[in-house]
Amino acid sequence: MVFLYNLGVRIYQLLVAVASTFNGKAKLFRNGRKGCELRLSESVKKDDRIVWFHCASLGEFEQGRPVIEAFRAKYPNIKILLTFFSPSGYEIRKNYAGADFIFYLPLDTYWNSKKFIDIVNPIATIFVKYEFWYHYLNQLKKRNIPIYIISAIFRADQVFFKSYGGWYRKFLFNFQHLFVQNMNSKELLAGIGVNNVTVAGDTRFDRVAANAQAAKVIPLIERFAANSRVLVAGSTWPKDEDLIVEYFKANPHNLKLIIAPHEIHDQNIEKLRERFGLKSLRYTMPNECEPSEAQILIIDTIGILSSVYRYGTAAYIGGGFGVGIHNTLEAAVFGIPVIFGPNYQRFQEAVELIEIGAAQSVGDHDQFANALNQLIQTESELQRIKGISVNYFSARVGATNTILDNIHLPNL
Repeated sequence: MVFLYNLGVRIYQLLVAVASTFNGKAKLFRNGRKGCELRLSESVKKDDRIVWFHCASLGEFEQGRPVIEAFRAKYPNIKILLTFFSPSGYEIRKNYAGADFIFYLPLDTYWNSKKFIDIVNPIATIFVKYEFWYHYLNQLKKRNIPIYIISAIFRADQVFFKSYGGWYRKFLFNFQHLFVQNMNSKELLAGIGVNNVTVAGDTRFDRVAANAQAAKVIPLIERFAANSRVLVAGSTWPKDEDLIVEYFKANPHNLKLIIAPHEIHDQNIEKLRERFGLKSLRYTMPNECEPSEAQILIIDTIGILSSVYRYGTAAYIGGGFGVGIHNTLEAAVFGIPVIFGPNYQRFQEAVELIEIGAAQSVGDHDQFANALNQLIQTESELQRIKGISVNYFSARVGATNTILDNIHLPNL
């Protein structure tokens, strides 16, 4: 089985090399790993005491971030190494101030893993949510370096729980402790003899709760939204925008719109403005008109959406007509109702928000219009949703502290 695993890694490496000649992401993936061993050895000192965090991509980083920052606060003298598998994580967070060293993770071969662990020699390793790399786990286990996984979710359809998954099940016994998000994951693991498990919950709740507490006051949006009902549409794609454009053309005076499209290049922004045909304002061009007179505010920058949701009466989360919705928690933490498209089932928090009545999934324009109109016309419904959202978040914060209390670093 090891032979087939190694062969698969080599084939993947070859495919990436070929794809890098015409695909930008593959090029970043390949070039970012060139010279990694040398750069790592030049950065790390022999006497550094390092805790290594590994995230597959940006989403996993956001789940690990509260724990990374809590580690930094609790253990100010340790160094933190952060690695990514995907360019979508590394390229966006390569300058993250919460880690001392940030690198791509070299592909999982015997020699890559051995050299990497030789250089880093971490006192503990923490994988976030996914990522089970055979050679890295073996190298860490051989050296008695504690290995943890946090914010993990396990499902019955994963290979670990199949009759033919014995080789993969062995991976799980390398972990000193597994912190999972839900009881179902714990029960699945118990069924295959993995019992060093704690249901800690999802660290993202800690992150979004902290973000909500620190949400910025944005003067431009204060003026735009004053005394108005506002729909905040975040991370929208064309199919999401079709629903929203049609609604505002039919109901131009029902409420105002703040929209943050996923693609913010000029051509897309101007095309979107033309489609609405209503008085609009770009966030980066605040002098185009008096904000209070605009019907639509387009967020054509990044980094502020989590604060923008505070101004919403309701939120629409994009991506549900594609591969899956974007972050619902950033909006729901403010106690506002959330609407999204039909592809949400892989996101536990979205399923739960629907179950408690704080979110709705829509499949077409009529469903979207009905859902939104019902919300903005019924103050009691808005207050009901605010109450259940507050309770929902209150019951789920604290995963970071649970994890920190149960990870014991050696010789500290």
